[in-house]
Amino acid sequence: MGRIKTMLIKRSANKILKGYRENFSQDFAYNKNQVVKFAEIRSKKIKNVLAGYITRLVKRGVQSNKL
Repeated sequence: MGRIKTMLIKRSANKILKGYRENFSQDFAYNKNQVVKFAEIRSKKIKNVLAGYITRLVKRGVQSNKL
């Protein structure tokens, strides 16, 4: 089992993917830079967790039609 993501991470990731899905790839390092462009995140840890979760969603091909 993996680590459970908080609702803040899930909600933010779905919101970012809803508007900018085509700008994200399956590469974590690339997604870290993209998260900085589309969200105002000051914490390095939150940025990395968010980029990792977005990478996971993109790899799985999950559609973000929640929200």
